[in-house]
Amino acid sequence: MPEKVLMTLSGGVDSALAAALLKQAGYDLVGVTMQVCAFEIAAADKYARRGCYGSCKTDDIADARRVAQYLGIPFHVIDLCREYEKEVLAEVISGYSHGLTPNPCIYCNPRIKFGALAQLAQEAGLQFGQIATGHYAKVEYEASYGRYLLKKGMDAQKDQSYFLSFLSQKQLGRAIFPLGCYSKPQVRRMAGEMGLPVSNKPESQDFVSGGYHALLGGIGQPGVVIDGHGREIGTHDGIAHYTIGQHKGLNLSVREKLFVTKILPEKNTIVVGAESELWQRECLVRCINWIAMDSLSDALRVDVKIRSKAELAAATIEPKGDGVLVVFDTPQKSISPGQAAVFYRGDVVLGAGIIDALIHQP
Repeated sequence: MPEKVLMTLSGGVDSALAAALLKQAGYDLVGVTMQVCAFEIAAADKYARRGCYGSCKTDDIADARRVAQYLGIPFHVIDLCREYEKEVLAEVISGYSHGLTPNPCIYCNPRIKFGALAQLAQEAGLQFGQIATGHYAKVEYEASYGRYLLKKGMDAQKDQSYFLSFLSQKQLGRAIFPLGCYSKPQVRRMAGEMGLPVSNKPESQDFVSGGYHALLGGIGQPGVVIDGHGREIGTHDGIAHYTIGQHKGLNLSVREKLFVTKILPEKNTIVVGAESELWQRECLVRCINWIAMDSLSDALRVDVKIRSKAELAAATIEPKGDGVLVVFDTPQKSISPGQAAVFYRGDVVLGAGIIDALIHQP
């Protein structure tokens, strides 16, 4: 009897091809898409980039339905607006309001896509054993570890293991990532050859259509901008609109090229300095989710990714209190509290956590 799989369809080409490949392989699919916003945010202008939250979601759901019809699989829309607002939006807005730089996908995948979506689908009477997505990653069971391992996708430019690094063992045990062994050009080509109706659709580029400011709005109060000596050199519109390393939009009447080096939420203050001050050698990471091991007991050599688009950086990690101290071989630029730090060995994700604090300058 074919294995029943809950196929999450976003309306884009990646999930569409993932569904087509699984159907070709003989799986029994039921297609679902998530309704995560009760209303659509008006884009700032007609050139604003598409996002996974905000505008164009009605179109995306319609495209997901067309893909399901083309493949001849049942299709359901699951209303997750309340869950998404509580588990993702509230986390992101709170993080920015406190001077952090959170990554919404880090919360969405374990809490919504592999969490609330699966639960509500079961409550709706849908029958399935596994959950499939269009992520570029791999999951394998390693008998010697007795654990499911999350691994990088083959396409280094599209690898999405970073965004999946907070999935639990139970969630990884149900996950199928059909695109882990393909590159984006291959996906586009195969989707076109199969005649999938979204084969040429542009992919989402942002979390919120039109950028984060469309979501954050007027959050926060104006405050002061100071330099490293504590001298007031300007004002800001609210710390939620700034992040470590930012240069554009500071509107400072100074000759030097300055960057945000610190955000002090307790003082509602932005600290700026030279680009050289952005480089850090150490950081503390908390809220750890271990995947390839139970815990960290001794110092360990790893590669670390401090943001989704960052290059892997060699480092040593060691236990420190309820978290992990990361000591990089070479200083890293713009390490931002609130972002995820993901630990790798080769193509295996060892675990991940949230950057909590910077330790000291190099």
